[in-house]
Amino acid sequence: MILSEAQIESLAEQTLARIDAPADAALLLEGSIAEGFGNSRSDIDFLLIADQDADMPTMPTIFFIDGRRVEIRTRSVGQISRHLLEVGRAKTIARLDEHLLNRCQRFLRGYPVRRPDLIEKVRENVAYDHFAAVMTKWWAEYARHSVRHAVMLDALGQHDQAAVWARAGLQQAAKSWAARNGETYLEPKWLSLQLDRLAADPLVARYWQTDTTADCIRLVADLGVTGCADTPDRLVVERPREVTTWQIGDRVHLVRDRQDVFVLGAEAARTWRRIIWGRPLTTLGGDGDLLATFVRYGLIRVSWKGAAIAPRLPLAAPLGSVTPAPAMTQPILSIGGANPRHPRAVDLLPLPAKRFAAAAMALVWGNIMVENAVEDLRGALDREQWRVAALATTRAVNGGLRALLCSYGVSPLPSDPELIAGLDLLPDPQPRIAQLAHQLTSGGGDLAEFIAAVRAAAGGEAFPSSFDSADGWQHTLDIGYDWLRLGAYLDQQLPLDEAQDLLASGGAQPHTKAAR
Repeated sequence: MILSEAQIESLAEQTLARIDAPADAALLLEGSIAEGFGNSRSDIDFLLIADQDADMPTMPTIFFIDGRRVEIRTRSVGQISRHLLEVGRAKTIARLDEHLLNRCQRFLRGYPVRRPDLIEKVRENVAYDHFAAVMTKWWAEYARHSVRHAVMLDALGQHDQAAVWARAGLQQAAKSWAARNGETYLEPKWLSLQLDRLAADPLVARYWQTDTTADCIRLVADLGVTGCADTPDRLVVERPREVTTWQIGDRVHLVRDRQDVFVLGAEAARTWRRIIWGRPLTTLGGDGDLLATFVRYGLIRVSWKGAAIAPRLPLAAPLGSVTPAPAMTQPILSIGGANPRHPRAVDLLPLPAKRFAAAAMALVWGNIMVENAVEDLRGALDREQWRVAALATTRAVNGGLRALLCSYGVSPLPSDPELIAGLDLLPDPQPRIAQLAHQLTSGGGDLAEFIAAVRAAAGGEAFPSSFDSADGWQHTLDIGYDWLRLGAYLDQQLPLDEAQDLLASGGAQPHTKAAR
């Protein structure tokens, strides 16, 4: 250790004088100083062990003594014993929590300052050799996942990222090998000093000389980690259960975990459609950059002959799919789906999936309201029913405003009397639409111009004339059916009861021969 026994004793006395400690408690110096790795800036880490079963607070107390930062934690004999037994009896070593292992390692390798008898008694719950064997297997499993991930990235042409993960796998394999040789300190930051203590082995020299992805993978095997050779033919593409595909018009949308919605640009959609689930990754061809993005976002899963690949760096970022910053394309969606930024886009929408589906269904319903109101307006004008015409005009304005607000993701919508004022909710001002809406609801204005302006702003130019022909009505049903399927999947309230019949009939009118 870099501190003498006298220095440790002095720091211990001054620390204990600052806390309310049981007289019979044990005291342990743990961490990098106890391991012999520390330096002049390293914390002094003490563990106070109360001779009791009841849990002690886990939050550390910090002091600054003699120019050193001193950290003291408390545990009871019962707490530490349970931790050691959990590790010693573990059946699935890879699932052991890294913080649990870290606590146990620091206790097993600490330097007794007070009551060494109590400390040694607690250490009897697990033999250090057994703990070292656990750490050997635990690190090997992480190395295996990292190297398999590197092989996958290399197969997709992501060579720089593959090299990063191959090096991470090599570091984890070195930690496994070091644990097999008695060096179990968990944090990787002192790996170089651990290897220095094992420098007589030629594998240590090779570790510092290895840099390419292929060399890293070979050395991982020589360090004793099996099951991760550079064999990309073992990689298989799998469909994650939590990801579903939704085609709206000509756009592909992916819903992840029933929470996130991604929209694919045209090129990204073509790559997605070429994926054949259950096939080797190397047989897919296609765009490696886009496939790697799908993997990174958790939209596809690549396994190693059926075994999931879950790369992770302990004591670093948590495991899980990457979630990119939401794309800020405005408006967010149209009758034909969300609006990707460019053909290669895999855009996360800035709406949770349920709000996205609700807004989309309301957008379609708003456009249908416009068509229905225009049809009523024509009939009213033909019969000179002026008050009916005025009401139909107001309904057309409300339907158009609903569609416009929904295209920007406004959901739930303001009530009808507040729709014009609700235009203030939009990030882009729509002064002409607001002006026309005011004029139309006051007895003037140009309804055709209003509808054209709203649909241009909301991406609804292609909405069919729903009430002019059978083809127009069927096209309307087709648009509505695509969005209703997504809304029903996400348990959203449908815009009207009849929509349930459209779903049940598979998009056909319920009384037609095709539906029957």
